[in-house]
Amino acid sequence: MPQFAALIYEQGDPDWSILDTPEKQRVMGEYGAFGATAAAVMRGGAALFPTTSATTVRVEGGKGGDVVTSDGPFAESKEVLTGFYLLDCTDLDDAVRWAAQIPAARTGKVEVRPVIEFGDSDG
Repeated sequence: MPQFAALIYEQGDPDWSILDTPEKQRVMGEYGAFGATAAAVMRGGAALFPTTSATTVRVEGGKGGDVVTSDGPFAESKEVLTGFYLLDCTDLDDAVRWAAQIPAARTGKVEVRPVIEFGDSDG
């Protein structure tokens, strides 16, 4: 069965590791309910720390070049990647049906992308 990544984008940059408000607790409850409902197709996922904890990496000059890092995300944006799910779905339509149930689909956006399966690396 094909796998799809459901990439969650939300307004602002919430820190879901700190559940210090009733609103955050309510939303996390909604994610828990989605996880229980989608358990049959879910193969993984995680919430991400805020973009302030991100490090962007690039290599200048091609392979073997200088590794350059910078604090934060590559681009400033009102919507930020806050988490993802990895879903086993029959097709894109099935993945979209599941993504529409992710709480952030109501307040932000969920991008659905097919995952490339490269196969066994042992050849």
